[in-house]
Amino acid sequence: MGYIAGVAREQLILFPESLDEYLGLDNPVRFIDAWVDTLDLAGLGFSDTLPAETGRPGYDPRALLKLYIYGYLNRVRSSRKLEQECQRNVEVMWLMGKLAPDHKTIADFRKDNLTAFKESFKAFCVWCRELGLFGGELIAVDGSKFKAVNSAKRNFSQTKVKEYLLEMEERLVVYLQELDQADQGESAVASPKRSAAELQSKIERLKTRQEKYQGYLKQMEERGQSQLSLTDPDSRAMPQSPKAPVAYNVQSVVDSNHHLIVAQDVTNDITDHAQLSRMAIAGKEMLQVEQLKAVADSGYAHGKELKLCLAAGIEPYVPRPDTSANTKLGLFGKVQFVYDPAADTYTCPAGETLTFRFETIEKERQIRYYKTHACGQCPLKEKCTRNKQGRRITRWVDEHIIEETQARVEAHPETMKKRGHLVEHPFGTIKFWWDHSHFLLKGLEKVKAEFSLSTLAYNIRRVLNILGVERLMAALS
Repeated sequence: MGYIAGVAREQLILFPESLDEYLGLDNPVRFIDAWVDTLDLAGLGFSDTLPAETGRPGYDPRALLKLYIYGYLNRVRSSRKLEQECQRNVEVMWLMGKLAPDHKTIADFRKDNLTAFKESFKAFCVWCRELGLFGGELIAVDGSKFKAVNSAKRNFSQTKVKEYLLEMEERLVVYLQELDQADQGESAVASPKRSAAELQSKIERLKTRQEKYQGYLKQMEERGQSQLSLTDPDSRAMPQSPKAPVAYNVQSVVDSNHHLIVAQDVTNDITDHAQLSRMAIAGKEMLQVEQLKAVADSGYAHGKELKLCLAAGIEPYVPRPDTSANTKLGLFGKVQFVYDPAADTYTCPAGETLTFRFETIEKERQIRYYKTHACGQCPLKEKCTRNKQGRRITRWVDEHIIEETQARVEAHPETMKKRGHLVEHPFGTIKFWWDHSHFLLKGLEKVKAEFSLSTLAYNIRRVLNILGVERLMAALS
């Protein structure tokens, strides 16, 4: 008994099969094709939505958008690989009508329609909202670092450049001393392995490097930047991201109902401190609700951001981190000082009262200072402060917002537990399972377009798993 036999390659087919017969009715490609056909591409900002009256006909932007969505949905993001899929993948042949654009045409379409991809993502979110797939009660905000097209060796900070310049200056002094000794005929003793010509060559190379690094430093100072990336100028070194040392900070807002992404963006800020209100408000606008709860980790804890969320009708759940410098030194942190709002005073661990002294503006925030005269004789002073003038406590005028947020977090631990389940699922899928942990393009606007395609593909995959192709096709018709 033999194996199952296939059809001979030389066998002629009397009645050729159509491409449509190769695709089942539940194939996701059918939904991609139907959904893109419903879009108003001109309204979304795509170029060349009307064919030119003269010249050689171009490719329909709908076909190229379908190709990119299919590619990102199936872990094929490179324009060259998409070109190959057009020539060998039956699903892509069906989707493209057997069109096979070259890789430059495919790449140019992505490059020329950067903002339109984000609008396409929003259009799909709007359709999901119309289908009732969003809960609209709780969202989770989180960020993740996606590697940029820039190695760590081609990223410089002002501190790093100054250290390099100092190093080179020291080496230059040594070389000049050796050259001087060589000129005096003492090179055999001072530098037996370096001739005067070799030393002169090293000095010239070192001076050239000095000029280059001085140019880097001048460029950063003129632009008011702390970093300079040579390959992708918009990328930044992320100190707390060992797997992506030079990267972009990707932000996403996830609805709690089906883990669908309702808002997303890419920034080159190295922290999440200034991202909460912007992202939460974008999520609220997409969900079109009056009130909303937003949960995020302590990296988003910033008083100004919490205040903006509350003003927008968003109830934040963000744990307060202990950022006190004294805690790191093993001393009493600010959290161990109890504030009395009625008396506007603090009580220290020794039971003494710190009263208000003066008010000032620091980093655009109104800060109040509290102090006591009892520090000099306090037995706990060594555990409290190293300041000879005693311990001072600072308080933002709206710090009650931070305290109320912390109390809300402690009162609802179940809400904080949901955070990881919500935000880790999309990032885990996109970065790990789909291998979209790095960008292919360079520049902030281009990587924003890339991430819009990744999140659009993620949402499409989620909706396909939730409703299935047939129900989605019925909803489109």
